[in-house]
Amino acid sequence: MIDSKKVAAFDKLHEECGVFGMYDFDGDDVASTIYYGLFALQHRGQESCGIAVSETGGPKGKVSSYKGMGLVNEVFDEKNLGAMKGDIGVGHVRYSTAGASTMENAQPLVLSYVKGTLALAHNGNLINAHELRKELEYTGAIFQTTIDSEVIAYHIARERLASRTVEEAVRRAAAKLKGAFSLVIMSPRKLIGVRDPFGFKPLCIGRRDNAYMIASETCALETVGAEYVRDVLPGEVVTITPEGISSDMGLCQPKEQEARCIFEYIYFARPDSHIDSVSVYAARIKAGRFLAMDSPVEADLVVGVPESGNAAALGYSMESGIPYGTAFVKNGYVGRTFIKPKQSSRESSVRVKLNVLAESVREKRVVMIDDSIVRGTTSDRIVRMLRDAGATEVHVRISSPPFLWPCYFGTDIPECGQLIAYNRSVDDICKMIGADSLGYLDIGRLHEMAEGLPICKGCFTGTYPMEPPTEDIRGDFER
Repeated sequence: MIDSKKVAAFDKLHEECGVFGMYDFDGDDVASTIYYGLFALQHRGQESCGIAVSETGGPKGKVSSYKGMGLVNEVFDEKNLGAMKGDIGVGHVRYSTAGASTMENAQPLVLSYVKGTLALAHNGNLINAHELRKELEYTGAIFQTTIDSEVIAYHIARERLASRTVEEAVRRAAAKLKGAFSLVIMSPRKLIGVRDPFGFKPLCIGRRDNAYMIASETCALETVGAEYVRDVLPGEVVTITPEGISSDMGLCQPKEQEARCIFEYIYFARPDSHIDSVSVYAARIKAGRFLAMDSPVEADLVVGVPESGNAAALGYSMESGIPYGTAFVKNGYVGRTFIKPKQSSRESSVRVKLNVLAESVREKRVVMIDDSIVRGTTSDRIVRMLRDAGATEVHVRISSPPFLWPCYFGTDIPECGQLIAYNRSVDDICKMIGADSLGYLDIGRLHEMAEGLPICKGCFTGTYPMEPPTEDIRGDFER
């Protein structure tokens, strides 16, 4: 289950993972490039990370891997990276929405089986992992982790016994999966990318010289100097070999049934990424413009809560004509090892991460733009900080609709009872966070924001792209 203590301190959503794979056809080592790719995807997960590589021209099935708890630059150094020799590999950064935050749950997962080896990195969350795991356990499988990614790896290995190729085994295994999954898989001679039929999580292909990459976001490709080739399509299995890229659309479904996670555009993805050819930055600018159109207010200054609120704040300013400014200074050095203050301490965990520029807001009516309100524990503190700094009015605008329902597909939106918007009106929430006014993005604007792409709105409406599980067991296989 999701640990509410993880998110209570700063009341922000977290995404499950980021993945990065690479195959260099010239035979050069890929570990250092994967490292920088993961560094660019660090925002998608800060709890653990890992890299697994292999030499396609060396002993078949020999894999070198290294994983650890912490940030990419905490886990890897020149010594352990330099020891990883291989021209094909996969990497992973993790935030645990499913399974405990422990070393054994770090990815990539590396399996040795009768057909060789397999290394797998997974972004997303399965809703039928419990059933698939039980099926394997009753036939003798022994699990080393509590994550659904190991269930995927085992099913691929099992299907491989009756499949002509590894990519066929991947497709047959993926056909059993229900939920969100973007996968990067390394076999001894192939790099494979898979995106679930709904396209919940992003996945794209890049190229640099004579090497190909598969990554969660285009920002990772740009970081390593690769050229964006295209997105992996919902329901597609792509296989990369020295002969080129082959595509299997055997998992695809009608386009109108696709359901991309809208929070990639609102919050999760880096603003310099493009997802399915839609600019994340442009989407956030649009959200801010829509807020200004639908929830106008007289004010002197528009500010964003870093980082994802900044672009929406700029959009609000552009549409309303109210000057855009900076009100918050963010401490970029507060990572996963941040020690939360004791209850008796005067230090606020919010103030450690954010501080207000009093000169910017003093004696001004401020519009504060944030991407979401989950529990509301952070919003009231930030509003209070602005008032303490001298703001005469604080009008809060949120670049997403209110959260009313949990997410089962890889985002840690908790059960309804923990959501501030559940069974409360906007006026009630406004009073709870101490704002002068509060406005949310109209749910009808989401499709415009994503340029008409089919999206998932389950956390706002309670209507999901597929039937949700009857029991909330998001990764809790130990029940």
